Amino acid sequence: MQRRQFISSLAMLPLAAGSAHAASGFTALDITGSAIGPDYQLFYGDGKPASLRDFKGKVVMLFFGFTQCPDVCPTALARSVEIKRLLGPDGDKLQVVFVTVDPERDTAPLLADYMRAFDPTFVAVRGNLEQTAKAAKDFKIFYRKVPSGSSYTMDHTALTYVFDASGKIRLAMKHAETAQQCADDLRLLMHPKKETGFLKGLFQ
Repeated sequence: MQRRQFISSLAMLPLAAGSAHAASGFTALDITGSAIGPDYQLFYGDGKPASLRDFKGKVVMLFFGFTQCPDVCPTALARSVEIKRLLGPDGDKLQVVFVTVDPERDTAPLLADYMRAFDPTFVAVRGNLEQTAKAAKDFKIFYRKVPSGSSYTMDHTALTYVFDASGKIRLAMKHAETAQQCADDLRLLMHPKKETGFLKGLFQ
């Protein structure tokens, strides 16, 4: 992933009006209220239609990648495994979703094996070339084929989107963020700080 493309992808993220990143308490970019990728029209490995609505009640971490990715994707998945561990009992409230940008090579069986290598609860979804392009566009994800010898690799945006338990998009996590930083952000989503009695009185 070239740095300028990554920076460009971040610049395209519309932050919610009045949302101050520093004041939110999140390390990740707070994109609450954004219209980015409300859902996708893709499929699970068994051919059944896949939707983010399938995970209502859970916090969803979603990112795009491909199984033959040499570094970014396995690093992101390994980070997700560590995030889940750091969350302890709250790890059961987390769903990781992997969207392939390489459906020509990433078959359903291959994706299933790839997810199991990290965590059996992680889910992969895929579509045809047209469906993949639409999902990437809706989520402001850049990707392209890059020739490599007699084959090719994929260049793609290295962002992880986070949806809260009600299915609303909330955060964009950068690839450089640590598992601990991500876990702390997810805890804030799962357990919002309650207002003090004094503050409640002011707004009643």
